[in-house]
Amino acid sequence: MKHIFKTTSILLLILVVVSCKQQSKKNNEKKSALTYEEMNAAKAVAKEAFNDAKYGMFIHWGLYSIPGGIWKGKKMEELKGPKVAEWIQFGARIPRAEYAALANQFNPTKFDADAVAKLAKDAGMKYIVITSKHHDGFAMYNSKVSEYDIVDATPYGKDVVEQLYKACKKYDIDFGLYYSHNIDWKDANDCGLSEYIAAGGEMHDRVKRKAGVNTWDPSPNTFTEYLDNKAYPQVKEILTKFPDLTTLWYDYPHYVTPEQSMKFYQIAYDLQPNMLVNSRVGNGLGDFDIPGDNKIPQDHLAITKPWQTVGTTNNSWGYNSYDNDWKSVKELLFWLTEIVSKGGNYMLNIGPKSTGEVPVESVNNLLEVGKFLAVNGEAIYNTRKWKVTHEGPTKIEMNGTHDRAKKADLTFEFTPQDFWFTQKENTLYAIALAYPKKTVIIKSLTAEQLGNIKSVSVLGSNTKIDWKQTAEGLEVNLGTTVENPNGYALKITY
Repeated sequence: MKHIFKTTSILLLILVVVSCKQQSKKNNEKKSALTYEEMNAAKAVAKEAFNDAKYGMFIHWGLYSIPGGIWKGKKMEELKGPKVAEWIQFGARIPRAEYAALANQFNPTKFDADAVAKLAKDAGMKYIVITSKHHDGFAMYNSKVSEYDIVDATPYGKDVVEQLYKACKKYDIDFGLYYSHNIDWKDANDCGLSEYIAAGGEMHDRVKRKAGVNTWDPSPNTFTEYLDNKAYPQVKEILTKFPDLTTLWYDYPHYVTPEQSMKFYQIAYDLQPNMLVNSRVGNGLGDFDIPGDNKIPQDHLAITKPWQTVGTTNNSWGYNSYDNDWKSVKELLFWLTEIVSKGGNYMLNIGPKSTGEVPVESVNNLLEVGKFLAVNGEAIYNTRKWKVTHEGPTKIEMNGTHDRAKKADLTFEFTPQDFWFTQKENTLYAIALAYPKKTVIIKSLTAEQLGNIKSVSVLGSNTKIDWKQTAEGLEVNLGTTVENPNGYALKITY
């Protein structure tokens, strides 16, 4: 009888386990059966948090930091393709095995995750996104899917993504990951170009140019095999290994089909349903848009999703050993203020050296921006765009990573008459990057445009200022009030 009872108990236990697994499978099937529109709509709270954050840090780091933009004596400008240092394998047409051998030299013993997270905190940044795998296919975390990673293939042998993830928890910095899902010069064959064409994909310019495609030494497997054996499993891996991410930042979707984009989006939703996915997942999907690298949209009102501009501190994403064209503090403040006034979010990149050090120019400039935000951050964080974004004589357009380098006469000098506007509820903020020597009039702030103003103050100052609202606008005299040499912000209630 004991034996029969034991057997019966075991059978009942098996039935319970099977039933639970079937129910779990049904739940997963139900979740995966949601449409893109339903999944996207479920992220309303996360989108508001994204719109509140406004400013974050991007980190491009990998094996490409070793050559630092120079391969066998040739700089990026002398090579094919994009002139940014992380594209050196493509530009120099480096064979896969030769490039992979760089891992033997990768030993970033000076990397300090705590210092990087603290830098972001002191700079006023609310989140960090780091490259878990860039176009070269090399993973910067301990991947069980592929041994082509920083733990298995380098003398360093440590998971830098995990270190940074933990440091961000310590400093209360939100964390996200970049993952190059389409381009992988190590394992993605032709990056899906031939399969995309065979499936009847649109023949746009980048398809015709084979942009980003490994044509010099493609892997022997098919692109579909790459997706099934590496890309999909690694996305599942990072989303399981690093819970509570705020964003998953896919890149370069030009050769993925609608079905593949949907699968990348769906995997992300199933594992972390509150996490936002960027539009570069491809084919019109994604929870927030990217107008372009180092690009400020001119027609921001045409963007229907939350959006983010990503920018560099010089002219490259990955470390470039000879690029010393660093954006000044004033220029960085312009980018941030212009973007936020249009309702966007700014993610500013640093490219650590192969040693793990962050270039000192990046550090110093970010800390100066942080000092400005420590005083004037109220006019940036948690704000939304107003009906007027900017008034004043200075007009600067930014249309891509190398756009500023082409404009020889471009300067980031501003007049006291230049103001950018943000708002929250019945408070308007007017941000200026230059101090007036005397009274200044903000022409957009007439009673007709804004309503009757109740109070005006300078953020970070307890000193009362002289002001009056006239038919011409808001007339303000700051007197001797100065808090930061890079500018100030007015808080206006109405």
